Amino acid sequence: MNEVYILGGYQTDFERNWSKEGKGIVALLKETVKGAFDSIDITREEIIKLNKKNKVALFIGNFAAEYYVSQGHLGPLMTEVDECFYGVPSARYEAACASGSVALDAAITKIKSDDYDLAIVIGWELMKTVDSKTGGDFLGRAAIYDIEAKGIDFPFPKLFGKLAEETIKKYHLDEERYKRNLAKISDINYKNGKRNKNAQTRKWFMNEEQANSRGIKTNDNVGSILSVSDCSQVTDGAACVVLCSKNYIVETSRNISKFPVVKGFGCRVAPFEFEKKIKESMDEKYILPWTRQAVLDAYNRAELTLDDIDFFETHDCFTSSEYMAISAFGITEPGKEYEAIESGIIDFDGTKPINPSGGLIGCGHPVGASGVRMFLDLYKQVTGQAGKYQIENAKNGMMLNIGGSATTNYCYIVGMK
Repeated sequence: MNEVYILGGYQTDFERNWSKEGKGIVALLKETVKGAFDSIDITREEIIKLNKKNKVALFIGNFAAEYYVSQGHLGPLMTEVDECFYGVPSARYEAACASGSVALDAAITKIKSDDYDLAIVIGWELMKTVDSKTGGDFLGRAAIYDIEAKGIDFPFPKLFGKLAEETIKKYHLDEERYKRNLAKISDINYKNGKRNKNAQTRKWFMNEEQANSRGIKTNDNVGSILSVSDCSQVTDGAACVVLCSKNYIVETSRNISKFPVVKGFGCRVAPFEFEKKIKESMDEKYILPWTRQAVLDAYNRAELTLDDIDFFETHDCFTSSEYMAISAFGITEPGKEYEAIESGIIDFDGTKPINPSGGLIGCGHPVGASGVRMFLDLYKQVTGQAGKYQIENAKNGMMLNIGGSATTNYCYIVGMK
């Protein structure tokens, strides 16, 4: 199997509201493609030449464009972005909030199997086209809609509120201590977001004291014990990464030592309905054993352990999902996640920092883009290009991207050879 190298990529500014700018899908994608091509010195002519050899393809991650912007058939839409994509194989990949990761999976597989030398992966979502209640209903399609979302306002805060309740119950946690830990997670991600020039919340105010003040006007409850401070954001945005084979690097006379590789991946699917997840994991050590297995699969394929990982990007759609991820990564035993939070292990300057980018809470969560954005941040960190949120001496990074209520679980490990 061929090794898969990462040439680089681009992320839009997640603070922007594209509808208010009077811009739509094509404008979003044009900026993203141009930004990626400029950053890694690829030209339109090069794409045309590769396409004649049938050695380039496009992979598009998106969850719900049919709802948010009334557009499907998103692969061929790239021909509206640039004529250089005429004839280039292109398709849309969907797995709810893990749509970007499944697009990456397809691209990585195609390079490994020597079908293509260059793969352009774009994840995107435009979510600010509707009000928050309507958008919450759209997102409910990532659950079993008729059972878990239909007629329910903001179904996902409620589902991840249930995860919080079940975590407390399973591990006999003190509820107040658990809530303080969630507030600390929120505070870390907001602080990290302020370091990131593309983060949606970089100008927002949130601190640990406010995150601990639940049920007040500025931090209303949204589901069970979760409050606004525990939630990721409604976000417009896109991210792109460009992957390639060793053959491409040699043929274009690039310095191969500058580019990281995909070292490992894991993908596991849990029972769809949340209540079935809890029932099936009742006698298991981990509350979400499928998530843990995806992490283990990535470690095993990479032939690495926790000790080799310098930082993590995780799917903090809610603070309760990041809490769960701490033990899934192996940083603590399940039920002891509070040890990593209270001791500072997961802080920006901790020994196992989580979400130096700000994560979904701090950076933003354009659903179809999040997996690609996380992957791009792995690339930035291990190549020393993360700017103010750079982790010192980062050589290997791991990401966890989940779709639905941790139904689809994707992990990737990226690092220098």
